[in-house]
Amino acid sequence: MSSTLNKLFTRYLFLTNTLTTGSLLAIGDCITQTMETAYETRKGGELANKKHNHNWGRTGRMFSIGVMLGPFNHLWYTKLIEKIVTTGGAQGAVKRILADQAVAGPFFCFSFFFGMGLMENRGVEGALQEVKDKFLTVYIIDWFVWPPAQFINFYYLPKKFRVVYVSSLTLVWNTFLSWYKHREIAHGHEEHQHEK
Repeated sequence: MSSTLNKLFTRYLFLTNTLTTGSLLAIGDCITQTMETAYETRKGGELANKKHNHNWGRTGRMFSIGVMLGPFNHLWYTKLIEKIVTTGGAQGAVKRILADQAVAGPFFCFSFFFGMGLMENRGVEGALQEVKDKFLTVYIIDWFVWPPAQFINFYYLPKKFRVVYVSSLTLVWNTFLSWYKHREIAHGHEEHQHEK
């Protein structure tokens, strides 16, 4: 077991980090859809009296965008951020947090909403509109969530564990992202064509 884990975090680190990013976005969406169904059932909404069918297309899109963003996460947390910030200790951790919030945060947030919009057949214009509608709120919330978490990441953890650490914490973040991304669908305000 330890030999397999060692290989996953050494020889196959790129693959491990990429698939972890995609898988945890998909799991976050599954959690969100379960919560949406429970909420509708409790309030007696339209889902209350019929069997809930999990939207696997939506979950698949979440997985796909995660796999597409996984390589960036891998390169950023294992290589690039170390080249940008060479300072060690607590001061280096704070500088890496600021770099992370200035570069990775906006990149991931923009790419997530834009990429999901394209996969939902909204076209470039529709995808950009979703970025305009949702980017700022998510990015502001990002500033409250990630700096404390990233201090642990940059100050205590070896580079090879950073992406998995971030991805694991993002299970809660991804659940929020899925809810925020699909909240119109959950409340019946989104056009059905985007759910296909």
